[in-house]
Amino acid sequence: MQQKLEARKMVMGNMSRHSMLAVENTKRKEEQLSIELRSLLVAGTSLSVARKRLEESNQLLSRDKGYVHLKNLQKMLRRRQQHMISQVSLLYPVKFTMGPAQEQELESFPNTSRSGNSARFKPANQGTLTILGLHLTMLPFKMMSFFTDKKEVQKSATALGYVGHAVLLIASYLKVPLRYPLRLGGSHSYIIDHGPSIEPTSSDVSSYIVVSTDVKHVEFPLFLDGQDTTRAAYAVFLLNKDLEQLLNYIGVKSLGPRHVLANLKELVRTIQSVDYIDT
Repeated sequence: MQQKLEARKMVMGNMSRHSMLAVENTKRKEEQLSIELRSLLVAGTSLSVARKRLEESNQLLSRDKGYVHLKNLQKMLRRRQQHMISQVSLLYPVKFTMGPAQEQELESFPNTSRSGNSARFKPANQGTLTILGLHLTMLPFKMMSFFTDKKEVQKSATALGYVGHAVLLIASYLKVPLRYPLRLGGSHSYIIDHGPSIEPTSSDVSSYIVVSTDVKHVEFPLFLDGQDTTRAAYAVFLLNKDLEQLLNYIGVKSLGPRHVLANLKELVRTIQSVDYIDT
């Protein structure tokens, strides 16, 4: 009987310990449940506030001073942009040269649209277009030699300076930060490439951060006077990439990397069209 009594005491002790643990677990779960309940109440309050704000916003949009007012403001902004960019087109007119003594302003590419450009109608060569009366001849940027016409090189550099200034003005009016910024200097302008020119060889992340912060931007000349032809040609390529960025911003595809003046003309033509205001 004494042994049975001791065994039952042990069983009762074990049950008592289990009961105490169960009570502690219950208290912890109750505390967690109360915290979750408070969080749920706060989330419900935030949800009701957000739903109220959404209803107010929907009411504002449904009124005359809501969405319609926003569209009117956007149209006013685009009209202002059209006016400013028309001033740029007057400052730097891009025209087709029709003959040795005849110059006529044309619609750039009548078969183009905002969704893309027709592949059937593209300028045959860049020499047919002029900016402020200057041709942009790309040949010296590819094959510079002792016999290259220096005046032609200077005219091309001046034309690129005009294009760079026009691109910079249009980007500022459209509020578009250019991927490749320009440092204007007339016929001795530069375009800046912020991409790192040094690739880190170490796989260490810290060393990559150090290398990246030490790399400075690289400037490429938009002229050939005393410059490497490869760097100058790359500068023209980057300038056309800026034009492509602006064209894509207004929903038009670029005509290609070799059509700097054509892309500029198409950019100005699209912005000055009636469709630009209604978009």
